[in-house]
Amino acid sequence: MAPPVLTDRLLRSWLRCKRRAWLDRHGPAERRQWSAHRALALDDQLRSFQSLLPKRPGHGPAACVAGAPGVMGLRLRGQGPGPLALEAHPSLLLRVEGDSRWGSFAYRPVLARQGRRVTREHRLQLALWARLLAEYQRAPVPQGLVLAGADRQLEREWLSLSDGLLRQLDDSLIRLNHDLERSTPPPLVSDRKKCTLCSWRGLCDGEAMAEGHLSEVSGIGGKRRDLLVEFGITSLPQLAAAEPALLADALAVLGEQHREVAPQLVAQARIQAEGTARRRGADGTPAAAGEPLLAALPELRDAPGVLLYDIESDPDARDDFLHGVLRLPRQADGSWPPALLAGTGGRAVAGGNYQPLLAMLEHGEERLWQRLSRLLERYPDWPVLHYGETESLGLLRLAERQGVGEVERRRLGARLIDVHQRLRRHWLLPVNSYGLKAVAGWQGFRWSQKGVDGARCLLWWRQWRQGSREPRLAAHQLSRIFRYNHDDVLATWVVARWLLDQDSGSEVSSAGSP
Repeated sequence: MAPPVLTDRLLRSWLRCKRRAWLDRHGPAERRQWSAHRALALDDQLRSFQSLLPKRPGHGPAACVAGAPGVMGLRLRGQGPGPLALEAHPSLLLRVEGDSRWGSFAYRPVLARQGRRVTREHRLQLALWARLLAEYQRAPVPQGLVLAGADRQLEREWLSLSDGLLRQLDDSLIRLNHDLERSTPPPLVSDRKKCTLCSWRGLCDGEAMAEGHLSEVSGIGGKRRDLLVEFGITSLPQLAAAEPALLADALAVLGEQHREVAPQLVAQARIQAEGTARRRGADGTPAAAGEPLLAALPELRDAPGVLLYDIESDPDARDDFLHGVLRLPRQADGSWPPALLAGTGGRAVAGGNYQPLLAMLEHGEERLWQRLSRLLERYPDWPVLHYGETESLGLLRLAERQGVGEVERRRLGARLIDVHQRLRRHWLLPVNSYGLKAVAGWQGFRWSQKGVDGARCLLWWRQWRQGSREPRLAAHQLSRIFRYNHDDVLATWVVARWLLDQDSGSEVSSAGSP
């Protein structure tokens, strides 16, 4: 029986996560989830290739025979170390001077990267393409081209494919094959932050929750998990049962910061194990009986209303393309509007008025700032609530670029209230993440568009910017972007309203602690 084929896709998955590669081959197809991140990567790749080549590349073996400047859609096969069968589909081949089976020209593989630097994944993927291409064109492939960006900002880097790199490739392929031959998948990775990008995230999330994986404890990444495992703590229940003082002493040998955080990690694990929210004391652990409590949002005590603010961004282009604002006044009786927990489908919260402000590059930032500043000036006594630091950093930097003076920027900064920061300062919640989706979801909020996240919203934006032959489709894409952003600001209000309710239901100082 012929051994299974190792592909460039399996190698790429394995270099990112050994478990992912195993699931790519053996996992249940119905559990795989579509990922917008993959679609964004392909979009970046397309724009890079269009900047590199003025004309559409040729396709398949016939294009190589014809000497096309660029070739896509070519399947390469060959033998790896030992009996391993290899297959690869290079993203693009670029014609260069040289000699090959087709004449006085040859080809080099081209890879479009994301991120700021060339990684081991990029090097080994190019090495695999080069090995199989050399056999196919009957000519050596000493280099591969790495691209990043697009248009005038396109970066080109020729990467030498040395014998040492090819030996690393052989070693990786042997280890990849060994892992794929396992009867069970490799264990979950220590640091699962990047799992949000993976199409198997739902399956692994379920297993992590079932086994009480330490990565399920908010605040524990790969390094902290490794430290805890070193001291015999391998699961959430074990961490919850640990004695904070003993753990702090044990971790202190690795640095004083580890001593300080140990009681907070134990407290978070206990809260998650119990499933009940608790007030956070001054030391970051649950507040002791009789300990003075401060209001989480004291600025809202006398405020006539609030502005809820959320930005949608394209981080690679450094483009904050949508600024969504929901104006929310107090009700006639002086109370705050209730939070809507179900997906709204575009309906506004009672008394609210949502306004999406698009930042069109061709219009310039000045027009955007004029619209935002007029809105802010119209409600001078209204605090601006947002979730996370993205909005405050983005708005204040925009103001600075538009020539707003330091005094005015400080005044604006004083109005900005990070609900995420206040929540972390005052509460311990039974959630594995204090991100907006996890916290608002814990409180019962549901986004009106199932499975949508910031990456998919960005994909819709890029598709809309590139234009559509069908006007109705383009209008629908923009509507979905607005709807997602609208849900984000409503979710922010769900969290803020919960904080207000907790403050009103217990004895707290109205002074608070901004």
